[in-house]
Amino acid sequence: MENKRLLGHIAAIFTIVVWGTTFISTKVLLTDFNPVEILFIRLLLGLVALFIAYPKPMRGLSVKQELTFAAAGLTGITMYYLMENIALNLTMASNVGVIVSVSPIFTVILASIFLKSEGKLKLNFFLGFVVAMIGIALISFNGAKLQLNPLGDLLCLGSAFVWALYSILSKNIGEFGYSVIQTTRKIFIYGILFMIPTLFFFDFHVDFGTLMQPKYLMNYIYLGLCASATCFATWNYAVKVLGAVKTSIYIYLIPVITIVASTLILKEPVTWMSAVGTILAILGLVLSEYKGKTKYESKQNRKRSSFRSPPQSHRGQRKLRECASE
Repeated sequence: MENKRLLGHIAAIFTIVVWGTTFISTKVLLTDFNPVEILFIRLLLGLVALFIAYPKPMRGLSVKQELTFAAAGLTGITMYYLMENIALNLTMASNVGVIVSVSPIFTVILASIFLKSEGKLKLNFFLGFVVAMIGIALISFNGAKLQLNPLGDLLCLGSAFVWALYSILSKNIGEFGYSVIQTTRKIFIYGILFMIPTLFFFDFHVDFGTLMQPKYLMNYIYLGLCASATCFATWNYAVKVLGAVKTSIYIYLIPVITIVASTLILKEPVTWMSAVGTILAILGLVLSEYKGKTKYESKQNRKRSSFRSPPQSHRGQRKLRECASE
């Protein structure tokens, strides 16, 4: 069990590291493609990769399970990405970076209603949330002015909420008994199907000659195969093993990874605000993930200790040795 949980943490960290670096590929692609075109193509490539990796079809799904997959595709793929992309056109990118990071709180609220298995959270989770949000705000704004845009900010808040919904649905899907690749593939199918009607509203047009240029094709492959197919599978695995709340906490690290990648790859300077923000975001993650002994565990430990034999005196131990020697 402990090995499985360790793998869950590794899967979550891997996912966040990749998602934190996708902005580099997106930045390259934005020169000739709009955000919705990039999103749709990467998801389509991801779906093809998932089919190749595990072509076995899913059988025996109930109507309720099918609807759960449809809801996961709608929330985690279609609504989340479209709302975030629209929000980026209406409000500051720094606002988006901060607001999206409140998703773990929404996940906690929804988990307390729909997932009794997640258990009660302690004060350290909320303390970690506050510390991490201060750090993320420092990273995101980094000296820039706070400019509010009600519509864009509300859309961004909505995207954080639907991602929390997706996390809850993903946890439920993890209990259906199918492989992570199969369930992720099914979610992608519904997400793409729900996205197709919206393409007509976003001037969707792909020039395949431009798409096949090596610099664009390689970035699409990275976004489709690694950031979409692989990372959604590893994220869903982490949710299945660790739970929706514990996994969602790793979202705090995305701005940190972005800062590190910007410094190492794009050679962007590190300011004191981003450095302090990075430390606080990591500290917030550690605080939120910290698991002390619960009341139940303490009670069990007390029970176990009460069943142990009382220590014998030196005289009693000597008597036993003499009897044994006889």
